[in-house]
Amino acid sequence: MVRIARERISDLFALAEREATLGRGPRSERYVALARRIGMRYNVRIVAEYRDLYCRGCSTFWVEGRTVRTRLRAGRRVRTCLACGRVRRVPVHGKAGPPAASIDSLTAASRDDESLAGPVEDNEDAGNDDDSSG
Repeated sequence: MVRIARERISDLFALAEREATLGRGPRSERYVALARRIGMRYNVRIVAEYRDLYCRGCSTFWVEGRTVRTRLRAGRRVRTCLACGRVRRVPVHGKAGPPAASIDSLTAASRDDESLAGPVEDNEDAGNDDDSSG
């Protein structure tokens, strides 16, 4: 039953997204409300990617600029539902992840194969020379 509930929740969120992009707000709100009720009835958590897509107060599916206003203030993402006015504040960096600048520098370095391969080979060669002489 839990597997079926998860599948239905993901299907309902897909339908809600489609209806919201077509401009049918009440229908998308109904799909989100049904998905939330299924989650509560079968004690299934809604996946984190879906939790950021709707208002927890009125079940409005959020579309940037149309149903939600997003601002960045003091290291937080502040989202205000334009239907009910509920405010949701989430830290930008999160608890586990490094700052975005660190991620960008890591991905840029991983794209450049020569920058990664050069020092690693030098360190391995130096380590092998030390082991053979000692």
